[in-house]
Amino acid sequence: MTAITDRAPIVSTGAARKRPRGIGGAVTRWVGIAIVAVYCLAPFYWMVVSSFRTTNDIFDTSLLPTTWSLESYAQVFDSSNDFGRSLLNSLIVAGITTVLALVLGIFAAYAIARLNFRFKSAILAVIIATSMFPGIAVVVPLLRLFTDIGWINTYQAMIVPSLSFAIPLAVWNLTTFMKQLPHDLEQAAMIDGCTKWQAFTKILLPLAAPGVFTTAILTFIHSWNEFIIALSMANDPAIQTATVAISKFTGASDFQAPFGAQMAAGVVVTIPLMIVVLVFQRRIVEGLTSGATK
Repeated sequence: MTAITDRAPIVSTGAARKRPRGIGGAVTRWVGIAIVAVYCLAPFYWMVVSSFRTTNDIFDTSLLPTTWSLESYAQVFDSSNDFGRSLLNSLIVAGITTVLALVLGIFAAYAIARLNFRFKSAILAVIIATSMFPGIAVVVPLLRLFTDIGWINTYQAMIVPSLSFAIPLAVWNLTTFMKQLPHDLEQAAMIDGCTKWQAFTKILLPLAAPGVFTTAILTFIHSWNEFIIALSMANDPAIQTATVAISKFTGASDFQAPFGAQMAAGVVVTIPLMIVVLVFQRRIVEGLTSGATK
């Protein structure tokens, strides 16, 4: 009884000592989160606020518009800009690029992560190295090639170069994820009668779904925001993507930059991506962290 009475003050003292550190750590953590959030969201906030200013107030530095206006959005969707067509073009290019990158990336990642052959690390390093080239470095030779074969102003002229950057991203993410999946499940399925293909499609691929989904989101965002290749390979307004169309908005005169319309178009282009990320936030986090925790 005496021993129990003696231990109680020791436990209480320890908890009292930990409490200040816990509060300080929590405050530091929340301050850090607030700084990062403000740093990341401030440009988007300013773009949204500027999109609701009138043309005369576009250089106003107040935190909120003096006069709220939809004038810039009306300019964006004016029939002369054909911005809806540009959004459809972006969706086509980003969607096809994502699907092709996923199909090729899944098979490449499976081979590198699950099969035994020589120079796997060297092959993966070469694949990743190809994504390190700046986009502008490959534009000139590709422009010459596509001009000779008649691909200028076509979707494939934007999709094929985008794949050279999307596939390494997909292969890297999926290889890292598939390496963490246990080999025993695949071997058990083959012992039960599955072929190698059936074990891949019915066992391994469903388990890799979070990683595939995360890779699809990241690849789509990368392709949706691509600018240099789309600007170089398409000069026909009917085939241009949204990012290129925004850069070619014109003001009332040649010397007037349409900042309000460009801000409004930037909001229109960004909102779909934000909705996708917010809706599938849980799956994206699962895909990014599952490889590190298994």
